[in-house]
Amino acid sequence: MLKKIHRGIVALAALALLAVSCVSQKTEKPAQPTAPHVWPSPPDEARITWLRDLKDPRDIGQSLSVFTRIGRWITGGQGEDLALQKPFGLALDELGNLCITDTGANRICYCDFTKHQWRHYAAVGKTRFASPVAVARRKGIFYVADSELGRVFAFGDNGKPVWEISTPLLRPSGVALAGDELAVVDSQAHAVFVFDLQGKLRFQFGRRGAAPGEFNFPTHIAADTQGRWLVTDSLNSRVQVFDLTGKFLSEFGGNGDTSGNFSRPKGVAADSFGHIYVADAVFANLQVFDQGGHLLLNFGQRGDGPGEFSMPGGIAIGPGNEIYVADGYNRRVQVFKYIGPP
Repeated sequence: MLKKIHRGIVALAALALLAVSCVSQKTEKPAQPTAPHVWPSPPDEARITWLRDLKDPRDIGQSLSVFTRIGRWITGGQGEDLALQKPFGLALDELGNLCITDTGANRICYCDFTKHQWRHYAAVGKTRFASPVAVARRKGIFYVADSELGRVFAFGDNGKPVWEISTPLLRPSGVALAGDELAVVDSQAHAVFVFDLQGKLRFQFGRRGAAPGEFNFPTHIAADTQGRWLVTDSLNSRVQVFDLTGKFLSEFGGNGDTSGNFSRPKGVAADSFGHIYVADAVFANLQVFDQGGHLLLNFGQRGDGPGEFSMPGGIAIGPGNEIYVADGYNRRVQVFKYIGPP
């Protein structure tokens, strides 16, 4: 009798190991090779190099537990699909971890690179996201703009709400943090609203128009290391630069199809050297400018290979000048790095 029980246990263990082996072959993704893709092309000195794509939890090293794999193997289920559907807004927190708004799945993804965890949030408390388009995070608090709901939510790692803002927002489209302030771009109000980190309005700037300091459906915002707000003024086909009090400083770009101009500028961000990166959704490329708005480099074209885009959106840049770009219709975030001189 004992021998039969022992043989049964051994058989079950063998079955479990076989299940794990089979599922592992299906779920483990091989590491992506080091990319030879650089811009500009040789013989010019390389400034930008492609590193990798982020599409799902496997790309940051997250693996399923043994029991989850066995359960899926036995039931034939795949579990919840956490792969990106249409990434749009990006942000990095102070730990260098990546926040992604996925407007295809209407959720927020948080990539903890150190712990190899890919968390997601489809709701704040009992309120489900309808169109989360922008995100920022600091000290464990997410700040998310939902353009369809017309609100900005602050919530913790547990998904519980801290506060939310509705009035005076109409259609928030971008958020960014600088110091103890949260800036919110509102595309329908054609303005930027600046709040404290408790959600209280401090001031606003901008109105509809084409003059300096005016907007025509602005979409994204970022803070650079010089203490300036960078705002993509989408239908005016330009980027405007303000100080942190909302005072207009400069602008660059314009409507056109030549380098240095834009069709539909979206994401904007600055690296540690002050270079300003702008994604253009229509041209499917990135353009890099100096602090004075002079074009340094442009790269990218329509496609699905490294350095190719289909409706690029948000940009986030880490302290090591890793450049994350939301490549919306390709269902991925592309990661690049600035490797050139200051």
